[in-house]
Amino acid sequence: MSSAAEKAQRPTDQEIVAQFNSMKQELQAIASKLGELEQEKDEHKMVVDTMVPLNGDRKCFRLINGILVERTVGDVLPTLKQNMDNIDKLVQQLVQSYKKKEEDFMAYQKKWNIQVKPQ
Repeated sequence: MSSAAEKAQRPTDQEIVAQFNSMKQELQAIASKLGELEQEKDEHKMVVDTMVPLNGDRKCFRLINGILVERTVGDVLPTLKQNMDNIDKLVQQLVQSYKKKEEDFMAYQKKWNIQVKPQ
């Protein structure tokens, strides 16, 4: 009787494949976003490293919402460092999310014995 209940609850092959592909796409989307954020963090780091040795009173320009604004290094540097820290925290959160979804993905693949053929 338990086998009949299991068969009634088992999704169709098409539903299993659709769920598998959906999970795979989620992982790819997170990986893509991680790549973008890592690049943005690297760009922030490069700018911060360039500005750190400069005099705080020196003029610099910052693009804010498409508008070039004149500021000083002393005004801009703390904001850039804060932005870089925020990006780093977001990257760490996304990495944790990716790992969790990857574990779920692997468990799903194992549960339904999904074999991926190399292309």
